[in-house]
Amino acid sequence: MNTELSFSTSYGKLRIPVYRVYASPLLGIAPIPESTFVRRENILFAYEIDVDVLGENFLPAYTEGDNSNVVATDSMKNFVLRQALDFTGSTIEEFLDVLGRSFLQTYVQMERLRLSGRELSFEQVTVPEQGVGIFVDSHVLFSRSHSDYAVAMLSFERNEAGTAVLTDHHCGNVDMELFKVTGSAFSRFVRDEYTTLQERVDRPLFIYLDVYWKYSDPQVLLSADHSYYVPAEQVHDLLCVVFHEFVSESIQHLVHEMGNRLLARFPQLTEVSFEAQNRTRDQIVVSKTDEKVKVYSDPFSAYGVIRLTVSRKV
Repeated sequence: MNTELSFSTSYGKLRIPVYRVYASPLLGIAPIPESTFVRRENILFAYEIDVDVLGENFLPAYTEGDNSNVVATDSMKNFVLRQALDFTGSTIEEFLDVLGRSFLQTYVQMERLRLSGRELSFEQVTVPEQGVGIFVDSHVLFSRSHSDYAVAMLSFERNEAGTAVLTDHHCGNVDMELFKVTGSAFSRFVRDEYTTLQERVDRPLFIYLDVYWKYSDPQVLLSADHSYYVPAEQVHDLLCVVFHEFVSESIQHLVHEMGNRLLARFPQLTEVSFEAQNRTRDQIVVSKTDEKVKVYSDPFSAYGVIRLTVSRKV
């Protein structure tokens, strides 16, 4: 092996689909004024899992074709699925925590590990309750929802005693698509010979939005009583309330308000970050008899992107 070169390697198994039925329900969630969410039944606990192994133990597989320290990614997939059967927790973060510690306990070949989960969203179907005349949520039938979804990432490494230690984490809710028909503005921006955009004191605003958050103490995230757990559903609802109420001068203005409201509502969080895309549609025609009635269509394919991280001062 050429000693003048350095290497950074990782390998793993991506997008392992897990459909666990009748997992433990998520209870003990503290209510917030912006959301009705306080529990999740977890009749269907469905996620995609990524396993990413990092370290130098398996470098000879690259440099010499020596696989003696390589755990087959097919074995990783089977390990995840078997662990899902025995899982007694209620959240994706708890599941990733169990996986990370179990992987490092089982495979001495693994030095560091990064595990990610993406929610596969399903909604309970509403059905009539026989003989009652009301509609209720089915406890056996679910409809796949391709809307926004929760994500999480946990990283682990071994300490000097060989015990798995949580080294990093983040949680999130991604692929939100929100269209506000009035109550947003964009004006007083730089104008020069390249400017064709008109100032708008009241415009429709269509955004794609991803939000991520971190806890001050990761152990709060994994606490079995869930009293300080921040569910993605509550984050989603709070952001929608802010968008509904707040008259923003720009997307930057909007996500700043969202970040402040999230940190104020959830003191257990130390950081929130956003990536927002401006997907506002172009106005095509306005009604001659009622100016609030308008038609919009897709704009030019390029779009603006806005990023913000809001952290508590240490």
